Amino acid sequence: MENPFVTTDWLADHLDDPNVIVVDGSWFLPTANRRPSEEFLAGHIPGAAFFDIDGIADTSQNLPHMLLRPEAFAAAVGALGIGDGMTLVIYDEAGLFSAPRVWWEFSVMGTPDIRILEGGGPKWRAEARPLETGPSKRQPATFTPNFNPRLVRDFQQVKAALAAHTTVADARPAGRFAGRDPEPRPGLPSGHMPGAANVPALGLVADGKLKPVAELKTMFEAAGIDVKKPVITTCGSGVTASTLMLALKLAGAEDVSVYDGAWAEYGARDDAVVVTD
Repeated sequence: MENPFVTTDWLADHLDDPNVIVVDGSWFLPTANRRPSEEFLAGHIPGAAFFDIDGIADTSQNLPHMLLRPEAFAAAVGALGIGDGMTLVIYDEAGLFSAPRVWWEFSVMGTPDIRILEGGGPKWRAEARPLETGPSKRQPATFTPNFNPRLVRDFQQVKAALAAHTTVADARPAGRFAGRDPEPRPGLPSGHMPGAANVPALGLVADGKLKPVAELKTMFEAAGIDVKKPVITTCGSGVTASTLMLALKLAGAEDVSVYDGAWAEYGARDDAVVVTD
């Protein structure tokens, strides 16, 4: 996989390019008590559009930020001014936490040129680069989706994959994976899927960047993951699973998909087997 990251210097040089659109994909766990939409209004990279992970979502399901159907996704992002032929540069205000989720959503929809800002908003701000306030001023655009079903998995597909011993990699912290620590969403048991590997997403990131590829490969090998075989990533709600997918692809994996319902769905189902260590 070609490295999708761009530097703050690169973005600063391309801010006035009409074919480059900056996308703020900030999202935080409910326990963080942060409101990314309000933070966007208070200050964001000039020209950016705000991608609301919870708002641009299929709310017909009682699950957090599920992927929209292609036509609805196209309408939502087109209204933000994201259109065909554009280079997307996605960032978040944690450094590198939720931006990969937005990268994955656009990847599923077939967007050909998606980048992620290395270091995200914190690095941009630390370098005293320009910010603007208020809502986005971008004009609506036409976005044409080209849905790629190979990048997303549902519960039944994951259940079949587990039975076939396909690798499932879980990005949640080790304590939640093992069943020692509680889930942040009330009522959900902690634990993991039978046979799943644990690669906590927070361990993949340092200073708003993914760790060097050699380190990533070592981590995957230690977790028993063969990047030459299919891998399904999961987490609590599909956000950090996307970070894990990105890291796997940079490490050479070619067949990687995200379980969109993730533990929010799996852990709540009576027909799902939950294992604790």
